[in-house]
Amino acid sequence: MLKAENITVRIGNKVLLDNVDTQFQPGKLNLIIGPNGAGKSTLMKVLSRQMDDYEGVVTYQSVDSKAIPDKALARMRAVLSQNIDLAFPLKVWEVVMMGRYPHFSGAPRQLDEEACVAALKFFEVEDMAERNYLTLSGGERQRVHFARVLTQLWYPMPEQGRYLLLDEPLTFLDIHYQFQFMRKVIELLQQKDLVVVGVVHDLNLAARFGDVIHLIQDGRLVASGSKEEVLTEAHIEKAFRLKPIIYREKQGLRLFFE
Repeated sequence: MLKAENITVRIGNKVLLDNVDTQFQPGKLNLIIGPNGAGKSTLMKVLSRQMDDYEGVVTYQSVDSKAIPDKALARMRAVLSQNIDLAFPLKVWEVVMMGRYPHFSGAPRQLDEEACVAALKFFEVEDMAERNYLTLSGGERQRVHFARVLTQLWYPMPEQGRYLLLDEPLTFLDIHYQFQFMRKVIELLQQKDLVVVGVVHDLNLAARFGDVIHLIQDGRLVASGSKEEVLTEAHIEKAFRLKPIIYREKQGLRLFFE
């Protein structure tokens, strides 16, 4: 389990996160939503330890994240950040192999190569393996980075758990690949030791795929729970200043806006 306990982040006189207290369960798709500037990406940076100037405690399996050595953390926690870019003409498989770097020194082992091949296949980018990464479109690059972060966590770690943190992972993707990615994540979550936390902007995707929704507004956690508990007319109207029409369907909720 991943926990954030009383997290507060200040920059000067501005409070970016205000006493955020929540937890993220394994085996469930945890999605963070909220308007622009609400603090979603700041929370992801704190959770992933990309930012350590904060009050409160983040724990991985009850261990303070600040006490975990960098390499040990990299073996169990993978992060897909916004605006990833590489300036070198690497082949796609070389980019994906970067996900295994925390697990070996020197040359990759057979199991590292097998993880790389399996992740390429899982995200259906194996036909790009020999292509120059710099020749790919934005959407193709994003799919390659999906494979990279999955390669990092490919093998279970029963005593520690695995943690996949996704900050706006659907950037650059058309609607087909947005749905494909969300379905792939749901498939991954059949592995019950995996904790997945993602930031998304599309409320309908959150309503369709999310198991647990965390709504942030003005740096505060406004609501946390099932989609039925969080995606209410009152919460959405207050946070996004739009009045929704909410339909309940077999696949989940669907939202329209007046």
